[in-house]
Amino acid sequence: MINFLQRDKYGFEDLIRIMEILRSEGGCPWDREQTHESIRMNFIEETYEVIEAIDRKDTTLLREELGDVLIQVVFHAQIEKELGSFNIDDVADGVCKKLILRHPHIFGDVKVSGSGEVLENWDNIKRCEKGQKTHFDALDSVARSLPALMRAEKLQAKAKKAGFDWPSIEGAFDKLGEEIGELKLAISEDGNIEEEIGDLLFSVVNVARFLNVNPELALDKANNKFLSRFGRLEKEAEKHGDMRDMNIDELDKLWERIKTFER
Repeated sequence: MINFLQRDKYGFEDLIRIMEILRSEGGCPWDREQTHESIRMNFIEETYEVIEAIDRKDTTLLREELGDVLIQVVFHAQIEKELGSFNIDDVADGVCKKLILRHPHIFGDVKVSGSGEVLENWDNIKRCEKGQKTHFDALDSVARSLPALMRAEKLQAKAKKAGFDWPSIEGAFDKLGEEIGELKLAISEDGNIEEEIGDLLFSVVNVARFLNVNPELALDKANNKFLSRFGRLEKEAEKHGDMRDMNIDELDKLWERIKTFER
């Protein structure tokens, strides 16, 4: 029997203690077996579930999902504590120092005119912290584990700060057209289609950036819209039988009718 005092209300220290117990001798076999790598995807999944709670504006769900993310933070910190590297207090110490250092207009005597200058100072301080001496260093620091659309936008934004950007959206649109042409050519001449698809998507992200549209969110909304329309399409098709027995022209007419009703 584990010596742990159960109570009506728990705090952060209790969470740390529970994780220590689960990972200890006589603790939970599953928790004891885990490594950073084995629970890596759990962290990603829990983070996306927080995003879903935010999108739903569900504060009860948000509280629960933030707790699940907090479990992951404590879990990884406990693994490192056992290895003698750092503990959760070191994590908190590091982030506190980072926040103080990157807010010199709050914790120092720096004056700022608004949030734009705050972000500029943040980036400059960050580059100094990370020892980023070149613009390439800044681009190379963008995490490779990010979703591809998000990473593309961040790379482009950092390239813009280095002066490498179209002067207007027309250049981005021209590049988009150029990439479509190169994809068509690759298809007709058995070229590197995957590469050209990548270049096309990168150009789409560039156009979105000029329009201040988050490409990740835009695609997510498009996914949800497609899902909703497909559900209605299936219901409409069922009035005529199985949708698999209808040809694409018939289905496309139903699809366009559904789109018309949305307007």
